[in-house]
Amino acid sequence: MRQIQPDPRHRHQPETLGALQLAWLGDAVWELHQRLRHCHQAGRPDELHQAVVARVRAQAQAQALQCLEPLLDERERELGRRGRNRAGRGPRGGDPASYGRATGFETMVGWLFLRNPERLAQLLDHLDETDLSDPLPSDP
Repeated sequence: MRQIQPDPRHRHQPETLGALQLAWLGDAVWELHQRLRHCHQAGRPDELHQAVVARVRAQAQAQALQCLEPLLDERERELGRRGRNRAGRGPRGGDPASYGRATGFETMVGWLFLRNPERLAQLLDHLDETDLSDPLPSDP
């Protein structure tokens, strides 16, 4: 897996960033990861774009977090909780629970991107090897 690395000229301390800033960064990292995965596939740009959009929408990110949950350490779980708790309701017509989990996923990805890119690569590799096409089960 090709690792996306932070620019060493920009020494960001993730502890100084809020959950929503980390989520904003994590969303960009996740989208870039998905674009890198799809750029070697045959297809028209609009088809590739739709494939990436399917993986970066809130429902898919929430599903990715659920898939990773058994592998996460306490710090990573806490980042997910922090992001989820700061998420708000999300877009109108969307599922607030999925939006919260997606924001938690993005927060964790943003933090790992800055603090531990090797761990991020491990988790992304796991997701790449997992079939995430099944719908996310409803919360109890």
